[in-house]
Amino acid sequence: MRADRLVSLVLLLRQRGRLTAETLARELEVSTRTVLRDIEALSAAGVPVHSERGRHGGFALLPGFRTELTGLNHDEALALLTAGSGRGERVFGLGSALASAMRKVVDALPDGHRVTATDAVQRFLVEPETDLLSRRLATEEVPDTTMIEVRRAVLAGHKLRIHYAATGQAPRWRTVDPIGLVTVRDRAYLLATRSGADRTYRLSRVLAAEELPEPAQRPDRVDLDRAWRERRTRFLADGHLTVLVRVNPARREDLLSTALAVRAEEPEEDGWLRLEVTFQDSRHAEWALWQLGLNAEALAPQSLRTTLRDRAAALVTRYGDPSEGVGRVPHRGSRVARR
Repeated sequence: MRADRLVSLVLLLRQRGRLTAETLARELEVSTRTVLRDIEALSAAGVPVHSERGRHGGFALLPGFRTELTGLNHDEALALLTAGSGRGERVFGLGSALASAMRKVVDALPDGHRVTATDAVQRFLVEPETDLLSRRLATEEVPDTTMIEVRRAVLAGHKLRIHYAATGQAPRWRTVDPIGLVTVRDRAYLLATRSGADRTYRLSRVLAAEELPEPAQRPDRVDLDRAWRERRTRFLADGHLTVLVRVNPARREDLLSTALAVRAEEPEEDGWLRLEVTFQDSRHAEWALWQLGLNAEALAPQSLRTTLRDRAAALVTRYGDPSEGVGRVPHRGSRVARR
């Protein structure tokens, strides 16, 4: 809404001083032309915004200007609550609302506290794009237009029509009754029912969405945490492979990043960890444990141990000592190759 944008513009100028039209446009996620129109509207409404030309020019408020602009709108309050509960404003499309809300919160602080809070924020970094090993953290992107429709339907209690691309299937439209949104390791899911049956949809696979005017068939209250646990249990029981494995603690996170879930974990006397983890199937388990080399040992099932042993034996044969004739590939010109 334009009113919210005008408030954000004033707060940016009040907190950061002189800013160029380009900087304001970037912060507010609009065009430079829109910023210039908003500046004109503020001036017409009596807000003392003045422009300064030159290399270090831009827009600024007259010193001492202050007015009460810190009321939160619905999305901003929702963004703060979501961020505070650790549920990821990014994946639910609330990033810009959170930024706007935080500007209002900072502006409401007394002058001395505002400076202290602004300085303190610079001492914290939450969820950088890469970890210490320069591995890029995988964050699934959901288009804003899609996320807005999904979020509106969830909050309003309306039916939702989604164009969904299930794994191994052609995308198709379906109408669901949305229950709630869940994010796990920056992956977002829509919990819903369809024809009365529980359904879980990965938001990154929703190609388009449309909120419908009809009310959703769902209970007035929901325990989302319990609903998620129940669906997770059913998902893990649906044909997946459970593996008992010993792992070096230094490689625990590498194992967990490839497994579907951890069912149990306990330390062993030698300092290693014994875990019961779930993989998609035997090929998935073989691939994941092979990446860990000697830092992990599959204890069960026996079929997985046998597969890994045979694979290791084949590799030893391939790279055996050439002087012993093990693993040697005959040269094209040799008598062996001409037979």
